[in-house]
Amino acid sequence: MNLLFAIFLLGTIFLLTIADPVEDKEALLDFRRHIQHSRSLNWNESSSVCNTWTGVTCNEDQSRVIALRLPAMALNGSIPPNTISRLSAIETLSLRSNSIYGFIPSDLSKLQNLTYLYLEFNRFSGPLPLDFSVWKKLTVVDLSNNFFNGSIPSSITNLTRLTTLILANNSLSGDIPDLNVPSLQQLNLSNNNLTGSVPHSLQRFPSSALSENALPPALPVQPPNIQPSMRKHSRISEPTLLGIILGGCVLVFVAIAILIICCYSTKGGRDGRPAKSQKIEKSLKKGVSERTESQVKNSRLVFFEGCNLAFDLEDLLRASAEVLGKGTFGTTYKAALEDATTVVVKRLKELNVGKREFEQQMEMVGSIRHENVAPLRAYYYSKDEKLMVYDYYHQGSISAILHGRRGEGRTALDWDTRLRIAISTARGIAHIHTENGGKFVHGDIRASNIFLNSQGNVYVSDIGLATLMSPMPPPVVRAAGYRAPEVTDIRKATHASDVYSFGVLLLELLTGKSSTNTTGSDEVVHLVRWVNSVVREEWTAEVFDVELLRYPNIEEEMVEMLQIGMACVVRIPEQRPKMLDIVKMVEEIRQVGTGNKSEISSPTTSTPQAISEIGSSVAAH
Repeated sequence: MNLLFAIFLLGTIFLLTIADPVEDKEALLDFRRHIQHSRSLNWNESSSVCNTWTGVTCNEDQSRVIALRLPAMALNGSIPPNTISRLSAIETLSLRSNSIYGFIPSDLSKLQNLTYLYLEFNRFSGPLPLDFSVWKKLTVVDLSNNFFNGSIPSSITNLTRLTTLILANNSLSGDIPDLNVPSLQQLNLSNNNLTGSVPHSLQRFPSSALSENALPPALPVQPPNIQPSMRKHSRISEPTLLGIILGGCVLVFVAIAILIICCYSTKGGRDGRPAKSQKIEKSLKKGVSERTESQVKNSRLVFFEGCNLAFDLEDLLRASAEVLGKGTFGTTYKAALEDATTVVVKRLKELNVGKREFEQQMEMVGSIRHENVAPLRAYYYSKDEKLMVYDYYHQGSISAILHGRRGEGRTALDWDTRLRIAISTARGIAHIHTENGGKFVHGDIRASNIFLNSQGNVYVSDIGLATLMSPMPPPVVRAAGYRAPEVTDIRKATHASDVYSFGVLLLELLTGKSSTNTTGSDEVVHLVRWVNSVVREEWTAEVFDVELLRYPNIEEEMVEMLQIGMACVVRIPEQRPKMLDIVKMVEEIRQVGTGNKSEISSPTTSTPQAISEIGSSVAAH
């Protein structure tokens, strides 16, 4: 049997090896060997170049490499000769935002299929390639923010498919050639040393495309000589005048109706959650300031060791983005990059800290490694914008899963899953509390910051931001439901206040209710107060989520978790248990319950009376 398995394994490896584009793989390995790179590249001979290598894309039958995207990978040095030039099928080459220097290698002229060329934000120097016509399929060329000198080759005119040409922020000189390329839609030659007049073929582009050069001022455009009309205006007839008035009234009525509809739409989203399937942002660039866009050339994303993502700030700004939610610390976006990578970008607000303090906190957060803690992949800092980049979890947050639309067709969150969420979250928070010599605090534990991936693993996110926040007014109701009563300043959160917030999360999992709920009279009811009142006044099955009452043999486990939750949310911080103790207590729920309980396989009609009988122990507790 072992022999058969070994033969099967060797056969699989052999097939994978055969499927790889061998020559392209060797070319990429040569490139890796001969250029410095401080960020890890997971390229090795034993793995599949088409399926696992960072930044590499193959064609459909995986016979050739057609794209190489290595932006912001800390590449340093010149492009090794006879490496990339051997990728004869390559269509997209992106090496932007690195520290590559020297000339553009002449052997890149062999890449006859090259369509997209991104080499911006490097240290290339020397003249541009003299004969661009060797790349007949070129559509986009971005060589900006380098040290190129010499003139702009007139051979660019031969690129009949060219739509984008960006050569800004170099040291190019001489006259601007007559680039009569009808397909050209975007041009930027600004901030060079170009002279002479602007060719007629380029006068259709805005003046900013040629700004910061030594060009003569453009001649003022003379206004056309308009002769007054000699025809007398005829007097408007009464029927015509009446029609205009009626039409105006109709327009006013339509405008008022649209305004009312917009108001109702806005009211529906006041709870801070975007409407269903509503894409609030089409691109992340619309969500950040114009000032940040201008800083792209001088700022970069900072990636953490072990992260194999390959993109830069410009990629993020160009990505299509959907608002996932707006929380205490900022707006969270789902960003879909050009290479099909999907990440979560948190744009921080209310954050007035210096660069050094911000970077120190990010480095601390980025160093946390635990199976139940969402790893911080990268961050960005500027005076106007602070961004954090996380993995995207397809299952979404616990809040969205637990409080999503209820009713027919909904998949209920079963007790096993809720118990796993409680245990995993407790483990993640307990680990966070051990960081920085036991001084690290999460500061914003709530259901919308706990995530599930497609395998059902649980991750705690949004770590350690509370200490960086500016003084804020009383917290919004949505966050206040998780806030410990002694916390009046979110910057002074403690381990004990984290325990309180975790206790609220346990009550959410048990009741199916949000941390705060609004009654018909707009009165805000806090979950902790409601649970305490139910237990104190008269025990009933009302405290547990009706979706859980369908499952048999879980009453004791639910009551045990309720006891733990209530112990976490006591008003006196010193009386709350420590997270390490909570982990043991939550883990023991299932250990105690597995002795005489059957497996939970399907819902049934449970007896609230059984819960009521056991519930007296909670009241006594």
